[in-house]
Amino acid sequence: MSATLALALAGLGLLDSTSFGTLLIPIWLLLTPGRVRTGRILIYLATVAVFYFCVGVLLVLGADAALEAVRGALADVPPTQLRIAQLVLGLVVIVWSYRLEARARRRAGRPGRLQRWRTAAMTGGAAEGEAVGGGGVRGLMSLALVATSLEVVTMVPYLAAIGLIANADLTWQVTGGALAGYCAVMVLPAVLLGAVRIAAHARAEPVLRRINDWFTRNSAKALGWTVGGIGIGMALNAVIALITEPA
Repeated sequence: MSATLALALAGLGLLDSTSFGTLLIPIWLLLTPGRVRTGRILIYLATVAVFYFCVGVLLVLGADAALEAVRGALADVPPTQLRIAQLVLGLVVIVWSYRLEARARRRAGRPGRLQRWRTAAMTGGAAEGEAVGGGGVRGLMSLALVATSLEVVTMVPYLAAIGLIANADLTWQVTGGALAGYCAVMVLPAVLLGAVRIAAHARAEPVLRRINDWFTRNSAKALGWTVGGIGIGMALNAVIALITEPA
């Protein structure tokens, strides 16, 4: 695997690490009153990482076959037409980013699911004060699976990373390692915040609350900028290719 691909995957993984399921819910777990229960956080993050790894394997399998089919279908299409199609697709993605941001802003004011998820995160899916084990473990794993299942289709960096991995013609060992590393990067910020919370105790709580408030306020904007940035990159790449490549 090239250094360029590794850096691209690391950057996309860091973008994904700021999603609702990979950052906000772990922050809620860290803000639970009383002593930080490390086991709860590790159970949640491990479930998230394993889920995304398994989904990634399935997507790479499908993407590999899909890419081969696309290459065969587009083999006889002139490069200029392909670049024009890429430009149009980039513009469509930019427009879509505005729609995603607007929809996320509208949903931000609906407290139902958000409040239920926050309650589940703060209690571990079990009664207040219940130790990790039995129902607590099942509750945390269920919360992780529900959150990741609902947001996986909107995590554009993750889908882009899957496309890069599938298109890189890697061996299965390297592909598995790349997916595992990507999932590790996705949960790394939450792990680091957990370490800070344990080490700094109450002094870290105001910082976590500020991070939580900032991401809650700006999550819709971040989604729009992420998707819009991908669209801009596609469009600019197509324009540069149309200008510089021979017809």
